[in-house]
Amino acid sequence: MEAYIENRIEKAEKLREMGLNPYGESLSNTIALKRVVDNFSEDRENVKVRCAGRITTMRPHGKAAFFHIKDWSGKLQVYVKLDRIGKEKFEIFKLLDLGDIIGIEGEVFKTRTGEITVFADNIIVLSKALLPPPEKWHGLKDVEIRYRKRYLDLFSNDKVMDVFLKRSNILRSIRTFLDEKQFIEVDTPMMQPIPGGAEARPFITHHNVLDMDLYLRIAPELYLKRLLVGGMERIYEINRNFRNEGISTRHNPEFTMIELYQAYSDYVGMMELTESLVASLVKGLYGKYEINYGNDILDMTPPWRKSTFSELLGEYASVELADEKGLRKRGQELGIEIEGVHKDIIAQKIFEQTVEKELWNPTFVLDYPITICPLTKACHDNPNLAQRFELYIATMEIANSYSELNEPIEQSRRFHEQAEGVDSDGKIDEDFLESLKYGMPPAGGLGIGIDRLVMILTNSPSIRDVILFPLLRKQC
Repeated sequence: MEAYIENRIEKAEKLREMGLNPYGESLSNTIALKRVVDNFSEDRENVKVRCAGRITTMRPHGKAAFFHIKDWSGKLQVYVKLDRIGKEKFEIFKLLDLGDIIGIEGEVFKTRTGEITVFADNIIVLSKALLPPPEKWHGLKDVEIRYRKRYLDLFSNDKVMDVFLKRSNILRSIRTFLDEKQFIEVDTPMMQPIPGGAEARPFITHHNVLDMDLYLRIAPELYLKRLLVGGMERIYEINRNFRNEGISTRHNPEFTMIELYQAYSDYVGMMELTESLVASLVKGLYGKYEINYGNDILDMTPPWRKSTFSELLGEYASVELADEKGLRKRGQELGIEIEGVHKDIIAQKIFEQTVEKELWNPTFVLDYPITICPLTKACHDNPNLAQRFELYIATMEIANSYSELNEPIEQSRRFHEQAEGVDSDGKIDEDFLESLKYGMPPAGGLGIGIDRLVMILTNSPSIRDVILFPLLRKQC
């Protein structure tokens, strides 16, 4: 590797001796390489373009050469010939290597083999690479290196670049969808004096000037609800959350979600909105509702399946939610801790082990036990159940929604009850409880995990494949 670097440094010095700074030029008014190819027409002659990209292949032939350059839109062949470009520019070309970033000016034509090509009149050196690209452009294969050196992964693996461009388009489409429904985008604090809105272990930091501990947010929920109180009736935030918990193919301690609230709605309205939003994303990306995920097909055709938490426990775990004795017995069979644990917590853990793996096509799971839903209204016909749904796709929880509890006294009771729990730090957001006393309209709330949704929409097996810089263990 040292020999590669030394050789390339020597070439950079030769460029300087020729009066060129191998890192000093800029190039404006370039055209994307894909547009050069797409816009080509044999009916139009002498069309000249200016473009830029990274050199990916080189085929020298004495006083001429073919090579390819690549940008984030695609790749393009370039033909350089001594007679056309002149001796000085051809000498510059001979000092180029794979991985170098260059600008090209020239005329577009089609070769005898049918490939759209630029016949170079000028070559501009934009950045001399001192290291060769990985595996000579056969793609970076080592998964660990791919995640640690995402910059190599992006320019050497076309599929990886495509995933992240799709992710950007998905976020843009979500914003457009919600904007058209009169939602507004807001921002809430990422550092909070009291972590709230979800049950999770937070990251702790310290503000030196104020001499106070703060928490990286685990959810934006309680701040967004304050905005409902303030009269902002349709709001959403595409937000970064942080949970000091495990790492897996489905979990990253730093993740992206969208959380939204609509005044005067409920979880039924959120179900309709969720199905419409996700189905429109699928149709927009693929023009159909059946898509590949892994080695199987996901059928995203609306309307989606709706079943209650209790019904699914009976179907896949052969136990009834109301049967405490049966739940404890089934939990024990599955190796779940049952001593001193509330039956609804046991039911939730049974659900995770037995039901989730069966939920392949989109399924709305409705009406969870109220004891595990401290921010949710109770069902009208059963006070032991909450007006809540979770959406599962490809065995993963993708979305979570409530009919939001807006009764201040009941919310206070539940918070204090939760604060007395074994795993609680005892902290209660009293300001949020005070805000409810001023009146929060009835509302539906919805949270969608963006990273998992992108996994499904891009057929990616791991959450690390859709996060540009996932958290990784220290290198030994």
